[in-house]
Amino acid sequence: MSSFPLSSQPQNKFLIMISRRNIRIKVMQTLYALESGEQAITPEESVKILQKHFTQTRQLFIYLIYFITELARYAETHSRIRSGKHLPTTEDRNINVKLAGNEIMMKILEDASFQKALKTDKPQLLLNTEVVKKLYLELIETEEYKKYISVDERDRKSEKEILEFIIISLLLPNDLFETHIEENFTNWNDDIDMMVQLLPGYLHKPQSVNLQEIMSKEKWDFAKNLLLTAQEKKELTMELIKPKLKNWEADRIAVLDMILMRMGVCEFLFFETIPPKVTINEYIDLAKEYSTQQSGQFVNGILDNIHKDLLRENKLHKVSFK
Repeated sequence: MSSFPLSSQPQNKFLIMISRRNIRIKVMQTLYALESGEQAITPEESVKILQKHFTQTRQLFIYLIYFITELARYAETHSRIRSGKHLPTTEDRNINVKLAGNEIMMKILEDASFQKALKTDKPQLLLNTEVVKKLYLELIETEEYKKYISVDERDRKSEKEILEFIIISLLLPNDLFETHIEENFTNWNDDIDMMVQLLPGYLHKPQSVNLQEIMSKEKWDFAKNLLLTAQEKKELTMELIKPKLKNWEADRIAVLDMILMRMGVCEFLFFETIPPKVTINEYIDLAKEYSTQQSGQFVNGILDNIHKDLLRENKLHKVSFK
């Protein structure tokens, strides 16, 4: 299994496109784990924890692809079961297996990157065939599926549409499927929005995606440097944050709020390609989603005040934290 999320593949293979928002979430989670732990962690060890978060995201993506292929291939299993009954009816003998031969799915199964993922990440070990069966039986009752199999000819548009329907309308809203995924991937709730964006793009050109990597070197550098900066510059960022807390004691602030504010101040000072307003808006959203109801407004007020002070004092000269 690949332990490092950087690309070393030929240029004709694209990477899974992870966003900076998702990177910030992984860094936040890593810092929270470090703050909650009792033992001191070296920078190298903290980077390994961060790598593990990205590996989990890649494995989730691979498993979702694998599950879709198994669901589609279950059409043939269903046909064999029905036709093998003691007294099969005409309907039993004529189960439509068009989905099992979906052209996009066949390209996925034939792709060298997917084949390698089956050997190294072993998504098949997590498969629950009973879940696959139940979801397939739900699928074949839908109007979208009936429309798909009513046409003998294949075209790329309909082949892609039925797979997208399976992902967006059948799997993601399904409680059974959600329970199954949550049992195997603790990062499901954090990564679901990203998966919704990534999977349709992958279906568009599956053989062009490198499933062994999760992000470019540039994005990995951003993730690693944000983590290390937040750790190494903790004292500096706290010097800027504490005067803005007014009547609040620093140790009474929600741990996640403090982590998010420290990350935001680090971006102000040390990440020259990121506009401060973008930083503020990103951490407001993360505070709203991951902390308390009041956290968004609280983080907004603190970061906005610090940003104004840095501008007024002409201290907003972004440089590398090193």
